[in-house]
Amino acid sequence: MLDVCLLGSGGMMPLPHRWLTALLTRYNGSSLLIDCGEGTQIAMKEKGWSFKPIDVICFTHYHGDHISGLPGLLLTMGNADRREPLTLIGPKGLERVVTALRVIAPELPFELRMIELTKPEEHLELNGYHITAFRVNHNVLCYGYTLEIKRQGRFSPERAREQQIPLKFWNPLQKGQTIQTEEGDCYTPDMVLGPARKGLKLTYTTDTRPTESILKNARGSDLFICEGMYGEKDKLAKAKEYKHMTFYEAARLAKDAEVSQLWLTHYSPSLVHPEEFLKETREIFPETYPGKDGKFVELMFEEE
Repeated sequence: MLDVCLLGSGGMMPLPHRWLTALLTRYNGSSLLIDCGEGTQIAMKEKGWSFKPIDVICFTHYHGDHISGLPGLLLTMGNADRREPLTLIGPKGLERVVTALRVIAPELPFELRMIELTKPEEHLELNGYHITAFRVNHNVLCYGYTLEIKRQGRFSPERAREQQIPLKFWNPLQKGQTIQTEEGDCYTPDMVLGPARKGLKLTYTTDTRPTESILKNARGSDLFICEGMYGEKDKLAKAKEYKHMTFYEAARLAKDAEVSQLWLTHYSPSLVHPEEFLKETREIFPETYPGKDGKFVELMFEEE
């Protein structure tokens, strides 16, 4: 199970009842945050989720509405006596930007580990998450993220017995470990595991024009959270000029990528009632929903 909460759904400036961009996921005791706009801490408090399990923060890019909440969040973590390292992931320039922001949060009781993205697409394995970072098309260097929870094949006691694998090795093999015994025997997980089962997939992207990289990485996602800066059709030219997306462009991406569900987010401050534009958007992709602060879902593994 993967818990997903859209903490902030606004772009450019915070509004009453709409904080700036942030998404929080929880899996197996570890939390991952994507972007940290102004109001992220308040949104977390309103949701009742803890800061302590956050182990990873990913940044799409370094415009203020995506990172301005970071210094305060770091200070809160430090004041809560956090000691565990925190991993930060973002485009090239991450260390320079974070160091500058830490002028107002200079002393932290925990280590910051930074991973700067330099390639068009990069893959990371952290705390049970398989993270794909992919470059998108904004007016500064910007990335989208796909989070996957892989699911290994079912363990077969029958196969373990047939191959006379000692019982004490069953559990580590089930966890994906390879066993090399002192007697020279080697046992590998594929000896006792069936084919990989369908896992969970979430794709998040914002501040971009539609791109092939989004289409490729979002394909088959259980949930696609995508920027819909404008619902008004007459703002397409503005979206193109400032490298953003309309509801209808996001819906076409969702349709072409064959995702299960689309949440729109990162609204323009002028877009007061996103739901007014849903009817036409759903004509393109029926499973489109307006994101809002605190919107939550539990993504569940398929029953067998």
